Amino acid sequence: MNRTDIKRIAPYAFAGAAVLSAVTWLWQKTRVGLPEGAVPVTNFKIQRYIGNWYEIARFDYRFEKGLENVTAYYSQNEDGSVKVLNRGKDIATEEWKESTGKAKFLGTEDIARLKVSFFGPFYAAYNIIALDENYKYAMVAGNDLDYLWILSRNPEIPENIKTEYLKKASAIGYNVSRLIWTRQDTAQAKIAPVA
Repeated sequence: MNRTDIKRIAPYAFAGAAVLSAVTWLWQKTRVGLPEGAVPVTNFKIQRYIGNWYEIARFDYRFEKGLENVTAYYSQNEDGSVKVLNRGKDIATEEWKESTGKAKFLGTEDIARLKVSFFGPFYAAYNIIALDENYKYAMVAGNDLDYLWILSRNPEIPENIKTEYLKKASAIGYNVSRLIWTRQDTAQAKIAPVA
């Protein structure tokens, strides 16, 4: 291969390497594992879980950076999958942002391990690792110790539940000092059911 041939194919090789690198990064960030020591909720009933949830706390990551009044609305699709509608208010712009995704069970529907996608074929883990018997408070783990959410049916959570969930997360290995406590201060945060 001469120098002219190399110059001709170099841009394509660079573009191919960039695409491969991006796909590899996405695959690594969208695996559907379970952190060691975390146990998903059993005897789970998706019909009781669907509806509106307020985000109480989260580990910050790029898709939620700078958002407050964050909520998630879950509804069941005809095919058994779960429609996910996340909504939050951008602190800097005061604009509401929404994203819609789809979640599917990784195994049987009585075990609270799902995978959720907001970007085509790429899925992330959605493991419900704590849930009270009345389905009012939940703690959700991602694939590893970089993703954690605490949710409530109301904009606040009782101190005893908060303490219990923080203790459980710490025992698994989460650095709970990294949690961002989501500001919930507007009635507009609640998501109305979507048709």
